[in-house]
Amino acid sequence: MSFVHITPMSIGIKAGNPIKKLVVLCGLLMLVVGSMMIADRVWAQSQDGDVVPAADEHVVTIYDRGEERVIVTKAKTVRQALDAAGILINDKQDVVEPGLDSELIASKYNVNIYRARPVTVVDGMVRQRITTAQKTPENIAQVASVELHAEDKVTLEVSDDLLLYGADMVMKIDRAIPLQLTLYGKKTEVRTQADTVGEFLIEKDIQIGENDMLSVATDQPIVAGMQIELWREGKQTITVDEEVDFETEQIRDANRPVGYKQVQTPGEKGARTATYEIEMRNGEEVARQEIASIVTKQPKKQVEVVGTKPETMAYTGGGTKSEWLAASNISPADYGYADWLVQKESGWNPNAVNPYSGACGLGQQLPCGKWPGQWNNPVDSLNGMDGYVKSRYGGWAGAVAHSQSRGWY
Repeated sequence: MSFVHITPMSIGIKAGNPIKKLVVLCGLLMLVVGSMMIADRVWAQSQDGDVVPAADEHVVTIYDRGEERVIVTKAKTVRQALDAAGILINDKQDVVEPGLDSELIASKYNVNIYRARPVTVVDGMVRQRITTAQKTPENIAQVASVELHAEDKVTLEVSDDLLLYGADMVMKIDRAIPLQLTLYGKKTEVRTQADTVGEFLIEKDIQIGENDMLSVATDQPIVAGMQIELWREGKQTITVDEEVDFETEQIRDANRPVGYKQVQTPGEKGARTATYEIEMRNGEEVARQEIASIVTKQPKKQVEVVGTKPETMAYTGGGTKSEWLAASNISPADYGYADWLVQKESGWNPNAVNPYSGACGLGQQLPCGKWPGQWNNPVDSLNGMDGYVKSRYGGWAGAVAHSQSRGWY
């Protein structure tokens, strides 16, 4: 911390006016003391990092351009909080997580700002320069209106040619070769990075059976637009198009109540072409076996936000940790271990909820509510901890030792 040396002469106070000099010096002294108090408060907050906001305030930690900044605000949304902090955002190019219009509900938030930067997209002989905050090749391609296929190879790295690309990020696309595949009577356009027909069959996991026939040699080089046919002699086969279900990823939000669900990124079903060998008897199908399949469209994962905050009222029953321990099933010989572990997990706050994992109560049970009783009832929580540490660690001493060595229990 630096200070400016101020003298009476530097602010224009004449030596012959003692009253005016005294008044001005008193004012300067109050200003200096106030500034030091504010500086000490900011320094203390930055040192311990544990700012306790008022009931209607939020502690927002902002990460921007490699710097971290903490503000306390009454803003209702992320956008308002950034405005209050004097941080300018380009809505069309910068990316903010959580989104600018996300409501501030919890007491503490981390806000990440991804600033737009120039990216040169190299797609064969075509080059285009865009400005975007997106980080993944898929998202950058979307901004550049470039279609990527699952078989394409993409690299994204800082330019090593300042004369050609400057200091841009460079995304290079190595396109897969398109060709026509007729698989047991079903014609499909596919793409590959293989050099030969044999490598293509291995890449697509297509196995040639004893009675199968291939229209080209396996050592023939792959060229764009070539046609490859594979069929089976003798037995009857059918080829059908089928859907491929998408996976679902759930993000647990401890600030939303149980039962809350919002689709953040909609999933999309994929498609595949499957060929079956069938056996017919008297005009009826009596047996079916899949002999080949190829995925023609990759499914897209669905991302959902689900609430994990229990819909219960906060515990207001009062009491002390000594009273809660005495009313629990924990042996007095283990009070010391229990006190240490609960202090580490929740600080003896019955209503504590981890904003990231959703763990709750004195013992931070996960998932919240897995132990019998009310999760924020301190005695129920202690009894749940007692049963848990005995079954998993053989007792409280073992649980504390594990927590000290691993950081969790």
